[in-house]
Amino acid sequence: MPHPERAPEPIRADPRLTDTEAAAEARRIIADAYRPLPETPTAYRDTTPLPAYGLTPPVAQPDRRIVPAWAAGTAVAGIGVGATCVGVGCGIWLACQGFAAVTLTSVLFVTLPIAALAAVATAIGSAVRSAKATRTETHHHYTGPVHQDQRVTTTTRGVWAKTINQHTR
Repeated sequence: MPHPERAPEPIRADPRLTDTEAAAEARRIIADAYRPLPETPTAYRDTTPLPAYGLTPPVAQPDRRIVPAWAAGTAVAGIGVGATCVGVGCGIWLACQGFAAVTLTSVLFVTLPIAALAAVATAIGSAVRSAKATRTETHHHYTGPVHQDQRVTTTTRGVWAKTINQHTR
């Protein structure tokens, strides 16, 4: 590829080069290949320091949790149950190492009831906790005239039910 600052050389009628021309052409090709390319910036970092304060007041950043607390608690309990079952299973396996030909598969079948009981206990605990959480009391204290309109229009349509709740005012 010719250098952008030079015009291409015209094509000669005789394609054979003399030894001197070939050596000169080889030096030119090698020099072009090893010539550093002009530097093109690929990134820019603004090093201007940011102001410590400005005219815009701070904005409240509400805490929005994606996972409900009961789900996180159930996940943590499940991890605990799994770790406990693995520990109990390994303990039983190590204890059975001294007995005759006990395989890991048989030890796993022995520990399966323990894992099932632990999973059922976790599920019951989670259900009890969520049942307690649904019974919340709300007290409203008003001063002055208050009108509460709690009419809701519910529409359900389609084979796959889509329920639309609209508060009428």
